[in-house]
Amino acid sequence: MLRTELFNVDTILDRLLPWVREESPTNHVIGVNRMMDLVGADLASIGGTLERIPGTGGRGDIVLARFAGRDGTNSPGVGTLAGRLALRRDGDRYFGPGIYDMKGGVAIAVEALKIVREQARGAALPVTFMLIPDEEIGSPSSRERIEEEAKRHKYVLVTEPCKNGVVVTGRFAFQRFWIDVEGRPAHAGATNRQGRSAIRAMARLIEQIENMTDFERGMTFSVGTIEGGTFVNVMPIRCRAQVLTVAPTQPIFDEVASRMAAFESENDGITVKIERGPVRPLWQPHRQTMALYEKAHELAASIGFKLEHGSFGGGSDGNFTGALGVATLDGLGVDGASAHTFEEHILVSSLVPRCRLFAELLRTLD
Repeated sequence: MLRTELFNVDTILDRLLPWVREESPTNHVIGVNRMMDLVGADLASIGGTLERIPGTGGRGDIVLARFAGRDGTNSPGVGTLAGRLALRRDGDRYFGPGIYDMKGGVAIAVEALKIVREQARGAALPVTFMLIPDEEIGSPSSRERIEEEAKRHKYVLVTEPCKNGVVVTGRFAFQRFWIDVEGRPAHAGATNRQGRSAIRAMARLIEQIENMTDFERGMTFSVGTIEGGTFVNVMPIRCRAQVLTVAPTQPIFDEVASRMAAFESENDGITVKIERGPVRPLWQPHRQTMALYEKAHELAASIGFKLEHGSFGGGSDGNFTGALGVATLDGLGVDGASAHTFEEHILVSSLVPRCRLFAELLRTLD
């Protein structure tokens, strides 16, 4: 077991806070790539061999950093900082955009590997860090590469944030859908009754879709974005919305797709089209993952805390790797709350214990 004094909360914060100062929401490609520069430089400084894959589909780059195993082998929203989410500390809580989901998790992972390489001759197995630019929108440009890398590795450790210290051994399936509604044009004042408003039709449709949510079954429908219309004096003839759906089982996953497809229609001047977007497959706990969890549970106990686990609705790239049957342990990042809000924060007290756990996993997994 690595000595406790090797893990220093101020050292971890010194690594993390410059990253938080670089705002990098998914659609801000410049910010995402600056983050890739920062983290890539840190990984290179501890001996990583970097590979940078240019982004596709208008997204940021993918960065991989590879580290040899102990035996020497290797294997293949901007503006919140100045506004409502200023970087600040309040007791055990440290606030900042992306600090919890998930720059904090990446920071403890980098620090853990640095300590293992300095104090234990490196991880027992070769390690690849993979930095993804579009995870928040379903990883459409990076899923294929994620799955390729996962198949070449024995374990996948995902530093998504945890909640109350609980790690993730399974995740529900996610499907995204785009709804396009087309109406009939007309002047909003002079010939209003001749037109058909796409926005009005969409509003009615959203109510129907979200009312299909069944919390008892774990089946949810949520419309997250909507856009439409051109000028206030013109009947809106186009409206587009995005729906996120969640399903805890394969039969419910299939039911969700069937229900969404049923909304396609053409009636009284209104046309509705449904386009299926990125999918995060169902990841259910399996033997390989549970064996990895048991290892982490034992290590956590020796460090001094109890490590619980469970399956949850929040999606991550762990959906892909877990669904492939690769031993995947998710939620290994820092504790905190309020991801994607103006109250996003980490618990500083979680930095050292979670960093120690990640380091011991790197040191002992074989």
